[in-house]
Amino acid sequence: MEKYQTLLYYCYSPIENAEEFAAEHLAFCKSLNLVGRIIVADEGLNGTVSGTVESCKQYMASIHADERFAKTDFKIDDVEEPSFIKMHCRYKSEIVHSGLRNPDLIDPNKETGIHLEPKDFLEMKDQEDVVVLDVRSNYEHNLGRFKNAVTLDIENFRDFPAKINELAQYKDKKILTYCTGGIKCEKASALLLKEGFKEVYQLHGGIIKYGKEAEGKDFEGQCYVFDNRVAVDVNRVNPTVISTCRNCGTKTNKMINCANPECNEHFTQCDACGEQLEGCCSAACQTHPLKREYDGTGYYVKIPQPVNTKKRILTES
Repeated sequence: MEKYQTLLYYCYSPIENAEEFAAEHLAFCKSLNLVGRIIVADEGLNGTVSGTVESCKQYMASIHADERFAKTDFKIDDVEEPSFIKMHCRYKSEIVHSGLRNPDLIDPNKETGIHLEPKDFLEMKDQEDVVVLDVRSNYEHNLGRFKNAVTLDIENFRDFPAKINELAQYKDKKILTYCTGGIKCEKASALLLKEGFKEVYQLHGGIIKYGKEAEGKDFEGQCYVFDNRVAVDVNRVNPTVISTCRNCGTKTNKMINCANPECNEHFTQCDACGEQLEGCCSAACQTHPLKREYDGTGYYVKIPQPVNTKKRILTES
């Protein structure tokens, strides 16, 4: 039995005094010796936390005991070690940045796509009148995506609204949206409905839940996750590797950050090129005077920056 777990979750539910709640919630998480990253906004919670099995059990029980978050669906992974180094809980304007000038135009609690459980998504995804739509960023779907999925050239989810016009050709189709854990689909599907798409669905629990309940069939590559693991396997039926090394083109699932901190580009690179370029995306970055030492992982702990007093309340020093 594994000693640790990592929990991925979100909940769209109004929070009064959300900034104050964030500070209190950070203290609560620390009391359980959890590590992770949580975003708190007036519209709800979005988090990934990691800790001992008992700590995670207590955390989930506390969240479910709060009537505001009783419907929260936790995706649970057993891990050999905690998936973060520190605990952060920050207040932001949205738990997922929509890119809208007026975020209140959409409310996932009022209108969103029809939720499909993994087994139902599996049954529908290959039908003739269906389009499977990946609403994640480039670096995510380049690492792994559903077979034959439509992808968008976006660097962040906030770019999604500007790309909806490119999907107009699919307005008469059934749109099945998916993302890592389901949270982006709540807003993506709501936006599609507002733009006149008639039948919009979303994969409930995202890729992570699909991997657990449908064995990840036809998900090609790996799923990018926002913690120290970087990527996780999903497909236990017909797995494959689709991502390639930026430098030599060989197939690899290894994703790193450029060792040049002023570049810090997120990209896939094989071990051979990583050794040759010392974890840099190019020879130019390799000669940069601030280049970080490459230890083979391509993961770098952020150097703490000066913060104001208000910010210091919400983050671990």
